[in-house]
Amino acid sequence: MSIAVAVRKDGRIALGTDSQTSFGSSRMPVDNLRTRKTHTIGRSLMATTGWGLYENILDDFLARFPNTELGGKTEIFHFFMGLWRELRDTYTLVKEQCDKDDDSPFANLDASFLVVNELGIYHVGADMSVTRFERYYAIGSGGDYSLGAIEAVYADVPSAEKICRRAVEVAITFDVHCGGPVQLESVDC
Repeated sequence: MSIAVAVRKDGRIALGTDSQTSFGSSRMPVDNLRTRKTHTIGRSLMATTGWGLYENILDDFLARFPNTELGGKTEIFHFFMGLWRELRDTYTLVKEQCDKDDDSPFANLDASFLVVNELGIYHVGADMSVTRFERYYAIGSGGDYSLGAIEAVYADVPSAEKICRRAVEVAITFDVHCGGPVQLESVDC
């Protein structure tokens, strides 16, 4: 579990994450294992929450396709369609996710992603739906805490970076699956 937060304000978009890694009910001290939960893809930044294996898969996938660029909703959707095909064809460790109680006809990545670039903030859901947000969004187990923190301070705090950092800190304070130092990056928009 993780927290990833994106905030847009005054010509900047900040993307923040925690740095803790958990294995089931165990969490690793950050002085022993600090995880980077963001990837740079062209001019975009992407944060992941969910299975840690995505870090390995994305590192490998992006190394094989080094000129990948993410733009708006359509380009992001096409990227994830390509990633899904690779998950099925190349990374054969992916199991079929057939759940008899799930009526959805769509694939399930079993993870969520935030993509930020000069065009905006994009959430990629587990079903690969891409949604654009104007001001902010948060994903991961501490997401509800972060969204509340952002809404409480957004009008009064002038910096996207300060709002984003505070939202990640709130998730770390209240969600047992979030922890470690805040990692923060930003892009101009």
